[in-house]
Amino acid sequence: MVTNRNIDTVLRTLKRLVRQWRVPIVGHYRDDPFTTLISCLLSLRTKDETTRGASERLFRLARTPQRLSALSQRRIERAIYPVGFYRTKAKTIRSVCRTLLERCGGKVPDELDELLTIKGVGRKTANLVITLAFGKDGICVDTHVHRISNRWGYVTTKSPEQTEMALRQHLPRRHWQIYNDLLVSFGQNLCHPTSPWCSRCPLERICAKAGVTHSR
Repeated sequence: MVTNRNIDTVLRTLKRLVRQWRVPIVGHYRDDPFTTLISCLLSLRTKDETTRGASERLFRLARTPQRLSALSQRRIERAIYPVGFYRTKAKTIRSVCRTLLERCGGKVPDELDELLTIKGVGRKTANLVITLAFGKDGICVDTHVHRISNRWGYVTTKSPEQTEMALRQHLPRRHWQIYNDLLVSFGQNLCHPTSPWCSRCPLERICAKAGVTHSR
């Protein structure tokens, strides 16, 4: 079981492990809060490779809230297809851009609570923007982070929101900013949802394997 007695070793091991894999697409836009925000919105319920292509096509058209809000919804839809729920996401992106222009001076807020007031921006997205784009402490919990944290036995929760709150209480703050990056890469490449590669995993001996019914 992963605990706070061994979490430093666990995450140090993951840092070495993930060097062999491609950085998750949202991480490519960490130098610009706006593109980080939009890329994260595109990534929701969408595979990384699909998000990668959609982000590249959209940002060739526009990379600021001013220019992006000037595009028609139909043009945004064509650029981001086939991301999941592309019509809804195109509408959300235009709405977010208008909010940034009307309420935030065209700038992405660097505070979690302020980001959460923007319609269409949830906790996962807001935390990711805070950590990636602004280098502030936050805990971004997506399906990988939720699944693996519970699989390890590090937390026992039923939803990503519960996992975030448990990690805020349990995970040492020095690990907050890197936790999502590490677990997303780990989850995409080794610790898969239905059939994890336990035989290849350097953490196999200390993993609680909670909920694992089949592994390779």
